[in-house]
Amino acid sequence: MSTNSRRRHLHRVRLAVLAALVLPALACARPEAPADEAPEFMFVQVADDIQADTVAGTLRLVDVSPQTVYFSDRPNRIAGHITMAQYLWQWTAEAGADNLAADPPNATLSVYEPGQPDNTVAIIEISEPTMDGGDLVYRYTLVEGSIPAAGGATSLFIDKVGAGGGVGAGYHGVGVGARGPGVR
Repeated sequence: MSTNSRRRHLHRVRLAVLAALVLPALACARPEAPADEAPEFMFVQVADDIQADTVAGTLRLVDVSPQTVYFSDRPNRIAGHITMAQYLWQWTAEAGADNLAADPPNATLSVYEPGQPDNTVAIIEISEPTMDGGDLVYRYTLVEGSIPAAGGATSLFIDKVGAGGGVGAGYHGVGVGARGPGVR
C-alpha cells in the first residue's frame, strides 16, 4: 500500500471513529429544541500533523483530510461530510452576508503529541483558510490554552454555525441541495 493510500485509509478510519464517538453523544446532549429552530452546524477537520507559527499567527493542518465532517444537534440531527472546496466556499462573499469570514468561528484544536499523556488542547479563533498543496492553513488568534509548534494527529472542532452559515438545504452552505442534508 502506498503512503498516500495509507494516509487516505487513515483519514477514513479517523472520520469513522470520530463519527462513532461524537454522534451518539449528541443524542443525549440537551433537551429537544423547538422544531422550528434553525439547525446549528459544527465542523470537524482531521490532519496527520500540525505546524504553527505563533509569530505570524498561522496554523497549518498538514495533510488534512479532503473531507470536512459536519453535524447538528437535536432536533434535526443532520450529519455528513463535504469536500474541502465546499467548505472553503463558506468563507467567501458568494456564500452570503453571513459567511464564515464575516464572523470567524472559534475552534478547539486537539493535538496528539507523541510521548505526552494527554492531547494538547487550545481554543482559537480561525480565519482566512487557504489550501497549500494537501495542507490547510488558517490565520488564528489564541483564545485559551497553548498551541504546540508541531505535534502529531490533529483534529479541529469548529464551533456552531447557525442558519445563514453552514450546511444543508435552506442555508447558504455546501450545496447538498435537492439530495437533502446528510444524504450522499
